[in-house]
Order: sequence, then C-alpha cells, then structure tokens
Amino acid sequence: MNVTSEATKSFWTIDTSFPKASRLEQDEHCDVAVIGAGIAGVSIAYELALAGRKVVLVDRGPLLGGMTSRTTAHLAPICDDGVSALIDMRGEALARGFQESQQAAVDCIEQHVARLEIDCDFRRLDGFLFPAAWMDEKEAARECNKEYAAAAKIGAQVEHGKGVQLKGHESAPILRYPNQATFHPLKYLRAVLADFEKQGGKAFADSAVVETDEGNEVRLKCDGGSTVTASNAVFATNSPINTWVKIHSKMAPYRTYAMAFDIPRGTLPDALYWDMDDPYNYVRLNPGPGKTDCLIVGGRDHRSGEANDGEARFTALEAWMRALVPGLGRERARWSGQVLETIDYCGFIGRSPGKGNIFIATGDSGQGMTHGALAGLLIHDLIVNGSNPWEAVYAPDRMPPAASARYLSENLTTVKNLAGYLVPGEIKSAEDVKPGEGGILQDGLSKFAVCRDREGKLHRHSASCTHLGCIVQWNSTEQCWDCPCHGSQFAADGAVLNGPAVRRLV
Repeated sequence: MNVTSEATKSFWTIDTSFPKASRLEQDEHCDVAVIGAGIAGVSIAYELALAGRKVVLVDRGPLLGGMTSRTTAHLAPICDDGVSALIDMRGEALARGFQESQQAAVDCIEQHVARLEIDCDFRRLDGFLFPAAWMDEKEAARECNKEYAAAAKIGAQVEHGKGVQLKGHESAPILRYPNQATFHPLKYLRAVLADFEKQGGKAFADSAVVETDEGNEVRLKCDGGSTVTASNAVFATNSPINTWVKIHSKMAPYRTYAMAFDIPRGTLPDALYWDMDDPYNYVRLNPGPGKTDCLIVGGRDHRSGEANDGEARFTALEAWMRALVPGLGRERARWSGQVLETIDYCGFIGRSPGKGNIFIATGDSGQGMTHGALAGLLIHDLIVNGSNPWEAVYAPDRMPPAASARYLSENLTTVKNLAGYLVPGEIKSAEDVKPGEGGILQDGLSKFAVCRDREGKLHRHSASCTHLGCIVQWNSTEQCWDCPCHGSQFAADGAVLNGPAVRRLV
C-alpha cells in the first residue's frame, strides 16, 4: 500500500493507469538498490541503468503511486519560495547553483522525451508571477522589483510585464519567466520505466522495505521476506525511511490541495501561473480532447495534521479560481498531496549523513518534479564519478546558519505534539464516531486513534506514530491518519501509506 489508498484520486491517476509490476518474491543482488518509485526514484534508477549499473527498484505500493501521482507537475526552475529569500538563506553562489541545477533537470526531462519519443504533452512555456488578491499595485510592484533584481543576480531569465489574462489582473505588475515547462508526469514516467527495464533494470511493486542492514553491502528486507543486497542503496521515499532524526528535523510536512476543471480551449494562454500569496496558489493547463482543455489549480497549504478542513479548502480554492477565470467549466477531480518543506528551500539529495554507500533524495519543497529529475543527475554522478558540481547545494548534512530560526520554528510542532499526551482526548466514546470520521480517544493513560471507515467498520489503534511517537491526527478528506511531526501517513486499518514510518500503527 501507498498513498494510492487514500480517498481522493488525482487527475493523472484518473487519466492514466499505473504500470504493472510484480511483487518481489526472490532475493536480488545488484549494484544499486533504489527504494521509492516516484519521479526521484525512477530518475535515479534510470540514469544509473543508462550508465551500465545493475539496478533494482522497489516500492511499497504501485509504481508511480506515491506523492508523484499527486503533483500538479510544474517544471519551473525558479525557486518557488522566492529567489530573494533563497539568496538571503544560502548566498548568491549556492542560489546560482540551485537555478542552474533545476534548469538542468528540466533539460534532462526534455532530452529523454525527445530521445524516447514520449507522448506526454511536454512543452516549453512562460511562467507568470502575479499579485496576491490582497495586494495593491504599489505592493505588487515592490515585490516584482525585488524578485527581478534577485533573479538577475543568479542568471535566471526574467522580464517585467504588465497584466495576465486573469480577471482583475489585466494590468497588474507581473514578472514573466520564459522557458519554463510542464508535462503529464505519469505518461512520462511510464515510458521511462519501460526503457529502464529494457536497459536491464528490475522494478518491483507492493514490496515495502521494513528493515535495513548497513555495511560494506546494504541488505534490504522487504515485507514479503525477500531481500535485496546492493553495493549502494538510495532512499527516494518522499520522506526517508533509513534515518530517524538528522534529516526529518530539518524539514516539515505540508498538505497541499489541487483541483482540475474543464476549460474551453483558448480561454487562458497556456502557461504556468503562481501568485505572491503565502502560501501561494498555482495554476496550469493540460491539453484535452476536442476544444476542451483541463485547468489544474493548487494551493491552500497547511502543516500536515494541523487542520482537518479539506472540503473548506477545496471550496475556497474553487472560488478563487472561478473569480479569476469566469468561464471555468465543470470539476474533473480534486485531491491533496504532501510536500516536505526544508529549512532553506533546497532538497536534501546526496549521501545520507555519516553513510558512505547510502544516498537519499527528499525535501521537494514544493518543486518535486524538478528535484526528482535533478536527483537522477546528482546521485548518478556521486555513485559513478564520485562528485557533482551541485552537491553542496543539496548536501544532506548541511545546516546553514541563516536557517536556524526556521529550524526552531518548524520543530516546535513536534514539541507541541508530544505535549498533547497530557491533554484530554478529542472524543469521549468510540460509539460516537460516525462513518468517515476519526479522532483521538483517551483511555486511562493511553491515547488511541479511533476511526470508522466509510463502510462503517470501526478501527482502534495506538495514536503513537511508529516513527518517533508523535500523536497522529485524522484526515477526513483522505480517510487516513497524518503525523504532523515528520509526515508519516497510515490507513484507517493502521497500514503504512507513507514514510518515514515503516511499521503499522499498533
């Protein structure tokens, strides 16, 4: 199981099926084992297979069925937290490395699309930064000037502009970022996986890694009892399952929401759009049949487990979008996903701290598609060549001094959550829980996660996340338990849907 078992289904999963793959039923030996078959894991496995390495790829659920299937698939090299903020946090040299590496990731995807002739709607287009709803023209112009100056410092292409074809913003100060891109992520990755297997790679679904034995070789034991023995291992599992604290304390899980709507072709120019709000909202198109395309909008983020109002967030997201595009058609899909925000806006990609032959790719910071493709390039170089020009930008052991305030702020959630053990439970009796609902029940000195699934079956488990013991919270939208501390997710019956936890709720 993975997050395909959550209640909502993304536009991509409705439009495209997952590739078929068998469960790991026998022991395997290889040069590199890659755990996690999203865009990061598939990109890493593929680049290494092209280099002649023997690679085994495993996932706890269907291939491509993790958080990659819940993206909105913007391929935007520009830092979505703002280039000025990135420079303040990391300095100009590393910010320039971030921009160069993210551009290289998009170029890599484009090259694979051309070489393999992948029909995945890949296209280059403009990206537009436009004002938040609350901004006046003066405030918006100041923000544009700040981001324009920052982009110029690191060599990012950007132009001042006036207006986008969104109602109320026809003459607003905006920035145009040329040469961005987008695509259909599952169509692209299905083709890459097919060629990965042609190159000799092996991919296994429904094979959760539950135990790791580290040494000169890495032994990975899967839940079916089979093992993968490898010279190197790469954990690309959205949130790494091989490290307990060092990485997880430097990033925080956030829920983000997305919706897809029909839109008459030509209503809105084909481009990427994101506003200056915090958290920001983001919009793109996807080609559709006949004279109808699909508009995909995302936003309304919150810290995972700290809100259970998904329906209200979808309502607000739709209202915001329809106000900007009055001709928007019917809803096609709605879904949520989880992003891992790092303390300094850059992912953690490289050697796992203190490990010579174990690597990680995590911390998408809202740019999972480009971070995932970049992971393929960077970890390929570290394993094959021993170094990469951008490894300092993404080094997992880094702790920038300028990020100390964000580090403390994000980790307060863990402190507050653990203090929740001293607070009374949310529900008084399991009998009061209605289908589709859940909550925390106090029973003596213990807390229990109690929910009733939509079929009416009652489930009761310890409320302690099996990663580090934080109290999980019910997510009505996805019908799962979310851990606010480090992003683990569990099904109603306690099964793990997303790491870092590897053991089900007790």
